[in-house]
Amino acid sequence: MKTTALLLLACTVSALAQQPQLKTGPNAHLGGTLLMPANDEWNRDVSKDEVDPLSDAIIASIGAETGLHEDFGIVWKGQPGGIPYYVVSGDQPKVPVSFEYADESDPGPYPIPPDAHIEGGPQAEGDRHVLVLDKDNWKLYELFHSFPLDGGKSWKASSGAVFDLKNPKPRPAGWTSADAAGLPILPGLARYDEICGTKKLTHALRFTVKKSRRAYVPPATHFASPHKDENLPPMGMRVRLKASFDTSKFTGAAKVILEGLKTHGMILADNGGDWFISGAPDDRWVHEELLPIRKVKGKDLEVVKMGPMTTR
Repeated sequence: MKTTALLLLACTVSALAQQPQLKTGPNAHLGGTLLMPANDEWNRDVSKDEVDPLSDAIIASIGAETGLHEDFGIVWKGQPGGIPYYVVSGDQPKVPVSFEYADESDPGPYPIPPDAHIEGGPQAEGDRHVLVLDKDNWKLYELFHSFPLDGGKSWKASSGAVFDLKNPKPRPAGWTSADAAGLPILPGLARYDEICGTKKLTHALRFTVKKSRRAYVPPATHFASPHKDENLPPMGMRVRLKASFDTSKFTGAAKVILEGLKTHGMILADNGGDWFISGAPDDRWVHEELLPIRKVKGKDLEVVKMGPMTTR
Protein backbone atom coordinates (compact mmCIF):
# COMPACT_ATOMS: atom_id res chain seq x y z
CA MET A 1 0.00 0.00 0.00
CA LYS A 2 2.83 2.42 0.86
CA THR A 3 4.51 1.73 -2.49
CA THR A 4 1.27 2.39 -4.38
CA ALA A 5 0.66 5.62 -2.45
CA LEU A 6 4.18 6.82 -3.16
CA LEU A 7 3.79 6.08 -6.86
CA LEU A 8 0.52 8.01 -6.99
CA LEU A 9 2.13 10.92 -5.16
CA ALA A 10 5.07 10.90 -7.56
CA CYS A 11 2.72 10.94 -10.57
CA THR A 12 0.77 13.83 -9.07
CA VAL A 13 3.93 15.84 -8.39
CA SER A 14 5.17 15.10 -11.90
CA ALA A 15 1.90 16.29 -13.44
CA LEU A 16 1.98 19.47 -11.38
CA ALA A 17 5.57 20.10 -12.38
CA GLN A 18 4.60 19.85 -16.04
CA GLN A 19 1.70 22.31 -15.70
CA PRO A 20 2.91 25.55 -17.30
CA GLN A 21 3.13 28.60 -15.04
CA LEU A 22 1.89 31.28 -17.41
CA LYS A 23 0.99 34.91 -17.02
CA THR A 24 -2.43 36.16 -18.06
CA GLY A 25 -3.31 38.78 -20.64
CA PRO A 26 -3.52 39.38 -24.39
CA ASN A 27 -0.95 37.38 -26.34
CA ALA A 28 0.75 36.52 -23.02
CA HIS A 29 4.18 34.92 -23.35
CA LEU A 30 3.83 31.13 -23.40
CA GLY A 31 7.51 30.43 -22.89
CA GLY A 32 7.72 27.86 -25.67
CA THR A 33 5.01 25.75 -24.02
CA LEU A 34 3.81 22.76 -26.02
CA LEU A 35 0.05 23.24 -25.96
CA MET A 36 -0.97 19.70 -26.93
CA PRO A 37 0.33 16.38 -25.58
CA ALA A 38 3.60 15.26 -27.13
CA ASN A 39 1.88 12.38 -28.92
CA ASP A 40 -0.84 14.54 -30.46
CA GLU A 41 -1.10 14.70 -34.25
CA TRP A 42 -0.08 18.36 -34.26
CA ASN A 43 3.27 17.40 -32.73
CA ARG A 44 4.02 14.32 -34.79
CA ASP A 45 7.33 13.99 -36.65
CA VAL A 46 6.33 13.38 -40.28
CA SER A 47 9.81 13.63 -41.79
CA LYS A 48 9.86 9.89 -42.59
CA ASP A 49 6.26 9.50 -43.75
CA GLU A 50 5.55 8.41 -47.31
CA VAL A 51 4.68 10.98 -49.96
CA ASP A 52 1.06 10.93 -51.12
CA PRO A 53 0.53 9.66 -54.70
CA LEU A 54 -1.39 12.86 -55.55
CA SER A 55 1.33 15.13 -54.15
CA ASP A 56 2.54 16.70 -57.41
CA ALA A 57 -0.97 17.33 -58.73
CA ILE A 58 -2.18 18.88 -55.46
CA ILE A 59 0.91 21.08 -55.14
CA ALA A 60 0.35 22.27 -58.72
CA SER A 61 -3.30 23.12 -57.97
CA ILE A 62 -2.23 25.40 -55.11
CA GLY A 63 0.74 26.88 -56.91
CA ALA A 64 4.08 25.19 -57.60
CA GLU A 65 5.72 28.57 -58.25
CA THR A 66 3.86 30.40 -55.49
CA GLY A 67 5.93 31.19 -52.42
CA LEU A 68 5.15 30.72 -48.76
CA HIS A 69 3.68 33.80 -47.12
CA GLU A 70 3.86 34.83 -43.46
CA ASP A 71 0.38 35.95 -42.40
CA PHE A 72 1.70 37.58 -39.22
CA GLY A 73 4.52 39.77 -37.95
CA ILE A 74 3.39 43.00 -39.57
CA VAL A 75 0.87 45.76 -38.85
CA TRP A 76 -2.00 45.62 -41.35
CA LYS A 77 -4.62 48.37 -41.61
CA GLY A 78 -3.58 49.66 -38.22
CA GLN A 79 -3.89 46.28 -36.52
CA PRO A 80 -1.20 43.67 -35.73
CA GLY A 81 -1.24 40.90 -38.31
CA GLY A 82 -1.97 37.39 -37.14
CA ILE A 83 -4.52 35.66 -34.93
CA PRO A 84 -4.46 36.98 -31.35
CA TYR A 85 -5.12 34.97 -28.20
CA TYR A 86 -5.80 35.80 -24.57
CA VAL A 87 -4.55 33.82 -21.55
CA VAL A 88 -6.89 33.80 -18.54
CA SER A 89 -6.85 32.15 -15.11
CA GLY A 90 -9.33 29.51 -14.06
CA ASP A 91 -11.45 32.04 -12.17
CA GLN A 92 -12.10 34.23 -15.22
CA PRO A 93 -15.90 34.90 -15.27
CA LYS A 94 -17.70 33.11 -18.07
CA VAL A 95 -20.17 34.91 -20.30
CA PRO A 96 -22.99 33.65 -22.55
CA VAL A 97 -22.29 33.09 -26.24
CA SER A 98 -24.94 32.61 -28.94
CA PHE A 99 -23.98 30.79 -32.15
CA GLU A 100 -25.25 30.98 -35.70
CA TYR A 101 -24.21 27.33 -36.18
CA ALA A 102 -25.23 26.14 -32.74
CA ASP A 103 -25.67 22.53 -33.90
CA GLU A 104 -21.90 22.28 -34.54
CA SER A 105 -20.71 24.51 -31.68
CA ASP A 106 -19.86 23.79 -28.07
CA PRO A 107 -22.35 25.74 -25.93
CA GLY A 108 -21.26 28.53 -23.63
CA PRO A 109 -20.59 30.17 -21.36
CA TYR A 110 -16.98 30.96 -22.33
CA PRO A 111 -14.37 32.76 -20.16
CA ILE A 112 -13.97 35.72 -22.51
CA PRO A 113 -12.56 38.93 -21.00
CA PRO A 114 -14.37 42.16 -21.99
CA ASP A 115 -11.16 43.38 -23.67
CA ALA A 116 -10.43 40.16 -25.55
CA HIS A 117 -8.56 40.89 -28.78
CA ILE A 118 -10.43 40.18 -32.01
CA GLU A 119 -8.51 39.14 -35.10
CA GLY A 120 -8.23 42.19 -37.32
CA GLY A 121 -9.42 44.56 -34.60
CA PRO A 122 -12.86 45.66 -33.34
CA GLN A 123 -13.96 46.91 -36.77
CA ALA A 124 -12.66 43.92 -38.76
CA GLU A 125 -14.81 42.41 -41.50
CA GLY A 126 -12.91 39.12 -41.81
CA ASP A 127 -12.80 35.98 -39.69
CA ARG A 128 -12.75 37.86 -36.37
CA HIS A 129 -11.36 34.90 -34.43
CA VAL A 130 -11.22 35.12 -30.63
CA LEU A 131 -9.00 32.60 -28.84
CA VAL A 132 -8.93 32.21 -25.04
CA LEU A 133 -6.58 29.87 -23.17
CA ASP A 134 -7.53 28.92 -19.60
CA LYS A 135 -4.07 28.33 -18.13
CA ASP A 136 -5.29 26.67 -14.92
CA ASN A 137 -7.72 24.17 -16.42
CA TRP A 138 -5.67 23.91 -19.62
CA LYS A 139 -8.67 24.43 -21.86
CA LEU A 140 -8.89 26.34 -25.09
CA TYR A 141 -11.97 28.32 -26.13
CA GLU A 142 -12.14 29.53 -29.73
CA LEU A 143 -14.73 31.59 -31.61
CA PHE A 144 -15.21 32.39 -35.29
CA HIS A 145 -16.75 35.67 -36.52
CA SER A 146 -17.14 37.03 -33.00
CA PHE A 147 -18.91 40.16 -31.78
CA PRO A 148 -19.13 41.45 -28.19
CA LEU A 149 -22.53 42.55 -26.94
CA ASP A 150 -23.21 45.08 -24.19
CA GLY A 151 -19.53 45.77 -23.61
CA GLY A 152 -18.56 42.10 -23.60
CA LYS A 153 -21.17 40.91 -21.09
CA SER A 154 -22.13 38.42 -23.77
CA TRP A 155 -20.97 37.51 -27.28
CA LYS A 156 -22.37 36.29 -30.56
CA ALA A 157 -20.37 34.22 -33.04
CA SER A 158 -20.84 32.06 -36.08
CA SER A 159 -19.28 29.01 -34.40
CA GLY A 160 -17.23 28.04 -31.37
CA ALA A 161 -15.32 25.11 -29.93
CA VAL A 162 -13.82 24.08 -26.61
CA PHE A 163 -10.72 21.85 -26.50
CA ASP A 164 -9.38 20.04 -23.45
CA LEU A 165 -5.66 20.38 -24.14
CA LYS A 166 -4.76 17.73 -21.56
CA ASN A 167 -6.84 15.13 -23.39
CA PRO A 168 -7.77 16.54 -26.81
CA LYS A 169 -10.33 14.70 -28.89
CA PRO A 170 -11.41 15.23 -32.51
CA ARG A 171 -14.64 17.09 -33.16
CA PRO A 172 -17.57 14.88 -34.17
CA ALA A 173 -17.39 13.89 -37.83
CA GLY A 174 -18.73 16.69 -40.01
CA TRP A 175 -18.42 19.36 -37.32
CA THR A 176 -16.62 22.62 -37.78
CA SER A 177 -14.85 24.47 -34.96
CA ALA A 178 -13.70 28.09 -35.07
CA ASP A 179 -11.77 26.90 -38.13
CA ALA A 180 -13.06 25.42 -41.38
CA ALA A 181 -11.25 22.12 -40.81
CA GLY A 182 -12.73 21.56 -37.34
CA LEU A 183 -9.29 21.89 -35.75
CA PRO A 184 -8.02 24.03 -32.86
CA ILE A 185 -6.25 27.18 -34.05
CA LEU A 186 -3.84 28.20 -31.29
CA PRO A 187 -1.73 24.99 -31.35
CA GLY A 188 -0.97 25.59 -35.04
CA LEU A 189 0.14 29.23 -34.84
CA ALA A 190 3.73 30.35 -35.26
CA ARG A 191 4.55 32.05 -31.95
CA TYR A 192 7.42 34.38 -31.11
CA ASP A 193 8.26 32.54 -27.88
CA GLU A 194 9.03 29.44 -29.94
CA ILE A 195 10.45 30.81 -33.18
CA CYS A 196 12.63 33.48 -31.58
CA GLY A 197 12.65 32.32 -27.95
CA THR A 198 13.43 28.61 -27.76
CA LYS A 199 14.41 28.82 -31.47
CA LYS A 200 12.74 25.49 -32.12
CA LEU A 201 9.42 24.68 -33.78
CA THR A 202 8.06 21.44 -32.33
CA HIS A 203 4.61 21.29 -33.95
CA ALA A 204 2.90 21.63 -37.30
CA LEU A 205 1.79 25.07 -38.45
CA ARG A 206 -1.63 26.13 -39.71
CA PHE A 207 -1.91 27.22 -43.35
CA THR A 208 -4.56 28.21 -45.87
CA VAL A 209 -5.28 27.92 -49.60
CA LYS A 210 -7.66 29.82 -51.88
CA LYS A 211 -9.38 26.75 -53.29
CA SER A 212 -9.80 23.54 -51.31
CA ARG A 213 -11.61 20.27 -51.99
CA ARG A 214 -14.99 19.20 -50.67
CA ALA A 215 -13.24 16.64 -48.49
CA TYR A 216 -11.29 16.22 -45.28
CA VAL A 217 -8.71 13.81 -43.88
CA PRO A 218 -7.66 13.27 -40.25
CA PRO A 219 -7.09 15.18 -38.07
CA ALA A 220 -9.71 17.44 -39.72
CA THR A 221 -13.45 16.78 -39.29
CA HIS A 222 -14.99 19.30 -41.68
CA PHE A 223 -14.68 20.69 -45.23
CA ALA A 224 -15.68 24.09 -46.60
CA SER A 225 -15.80 23.85 -50.38
CA PRO A 226 -18.16 22.88 -53.22
CA HIS A 227 -15.28 21.66 -55.43
CA LYS A 228 -14.87 17.92 -55.99
CA ASP A 229 -11.68 17.87 -58.08
CA GLU A 230 -9.40 15.23 -56.53
CA ASN A 231 -6.36 17.34 -57.34
CA LEU A 232 -7.49 20.03 -54.91
CA PRO A 233 -6.27 19.86 -51.30
CA PRO A 234 -8.67 18.49 -48.66
CA MET A 235 -8.89 20.02 -45.19
CA GLY A 236 -6.48 18.35 -42.77
CA MET A 237 -3.92 17.65 -45.50
CA ARG A 238 -0.34 17.99 -44.31
CA VAL A 239 2.60 19.15 -46.37
CA ARG A 240 6.27 19.27 -45.40
CA LEU A 241 9.36 20.94 -46.75
CA LYS A 242 11.38 18.45 -48.78
CA ALA A 243 14.38 17.02 -46.94
CA SER A 244 16.56 17.97 -49.92
CA PHE A 245 15.77 21.68 -49.59
CA ASP A 246 18.89 23.56 -48.53
CA THR A 247 18.21 25.76 -45.50
CA SER A 248 21.86 26.62 -44.84
CA LYS A 249 21.51 30.09 -46.38
CA PHE A 250 18.60 30.99 -44.11
CA THR A 251 19.04 32.48 -40.66
CA GLY A 252 17.03 33.44 -37.59
CA ALA A 253 13.26 33.10 -37.55
CA ALA A 254 13.06 32.01 -41.19
CA LYS A 255 15.43 29.11 -40.64
CA VAL A 256 13.62 27.96 -37.49
CA ILE A 257 10.32 27.90 -39.40
CA LEU A 258 11.75 26.03 -42.37
CA GLU A 259 13.51 23.43 -40.25
CA GLY A 260 10.25 22.91 -38.40
CA LEU A 261 8.43 22.41 -41.70
CA LYS A 262 10.81 19.61 -42.57
CA THR A 263 10.01 17.78 -39.35
CA HIS A 264 6.39 18.61 -38.53
CA GLY A 265 5.06 20.21 -41.70
CA MET A 266 1.91 22.31 -41.82
CA ILE A 267 -1.77 21.37 -41.85
CA LEU A 268 -4.45 22.84 -44.12
CA ALA A 269 -7.01 24.40 -41.79
CA ASP A 270 -8.95 27.04 -43.71
CA ASN A 271 -9.57 28.82 -47.00
CA GLY A 272 -7.51 31.99 -47.49
CA GLY A 273 -4.37 32.99 -49.32
CA ASP A 274 -2.33 30.25 -51.01
CA TRP A 275 0.47 28.96 -48.78
CA PHE A 276 -0.35 31.56 -46.11
CA ILE A 277 1.14 30.49 -42.76
CA SER A 278 -0.70 31.63 -39.65
CA GLY A 279 0.96 33.12 -36.59
CA ALA A 280 0.18 35.05 -33.43
CA PRO A 281 0.78 38.81 -33.08
CA ASP A 282 3.81 39.94 -31.07
CA ASP A 283 5.42 43.37 -30.95
CA ARG A 284 8.84 41.73 -31.06
CA TRP A 285 8.47 40.17 -34.51
CA VAL A 286 10.92 41.66 -36.99
CA HIS A 287 9.10 41.32 -40.29
CA GLU A 288 12.27 41.48 -42.38
CA GLU A 289 13.49 38.33 -40.63
CA LEU A 290 10.38 36.45 -41.76
CA LEU A 291 10.39 37.58 -45.40
CA PRO A 292 13.00 35.03 -46.59
CA ILE A 293 10.47 32.20 -46.27
CA ARG A 294 8.83 33.63 -49.40
CA LYS A 295 11.76 32.20 -51.36
CA VAL A 296 10.33 28.74 -50.66
CA LYS A 297 7.92 27.77 -53.45
CA GLY A 298 5.15 25.21 -53.61
CA LYS A 299 7.43 22.92 -55.62
CA ASP A 300 9.74 22.73 -52.59
CA LEU A 301 6.95 21.08 -50.59
CA GLU A 302 5.38 17.64 -50.73
CA VAL A 303 2.11 16.20 -49.48
CA VAL A 304 2.46 13.69 -46.67
CA LYS A 305 0.52 10.50 -47.40
CA MET A 306 -3.07 11.11 -46.40
CA GLY A 307 -5.35 8.91 -44.31
CA PRO A 308 -9.00 8.00 -44.99
CA MET A 309 -10.81 10.76 -46.87
CA THR A 310 -14.36 11.90 -46.17
CA THR A 311 -16.17 13.56 -49.07
CA ARG A 312 -19.75 13.79 -47.79
